Amino acid sequence: MSLELKITAALKEAMKSKNQMALTALRAVKSAILLHKTQKSSVGELSHEDELKILQKLVKQRKDSATIYTGQGRNDLADPEIKEAELIQQFLPKALSEDEVKEVVKSIIDETGAEGMKDMGKVMGMSTKKLMGKADGKMISTIVREFLS
Repeated sequence: MSLELKITAALKEAMKSKNQMALTALRAVKSAILLHKTQKSSVGELSHEDELKILQKLVKQRKDSATIYTGQGRNDLADPEIKEAELIQQFLPKALSEDEVKEVVKSIIDETGAEGMKDMGKVMGMSTKKLMGKADGKMISTIVREFLS
């Protein structure tokens, strides 16, 4: 079942249960999918990678907004953002722990023979591709730097 079908089914369920929080989050996801599909560079169908990128972007936007709101003492605005991010994350694959990410990055470094910061781009490219949707880019970058420095 494609992401778009899953979102549509969840959207219908949220409408039936009159869950406004879920409706808002799911409509944002559906909107992002439709926008991506109608772009000139798009071929009409979304790849699994594109779906993951869209979901990650939406989760990151909500988390960033929540951080800003919390910093300004506006928990009334931060709470819905956090709940929406959690709801969208349900459609992403299970996130890996830091130790699991370290294992994957270590194997990529061994595989490529990377020896220093000059090889960071190569390792980051392979790591992000392999860990797409399973780990945050910031965490991957921190771990790669730790191993290569």
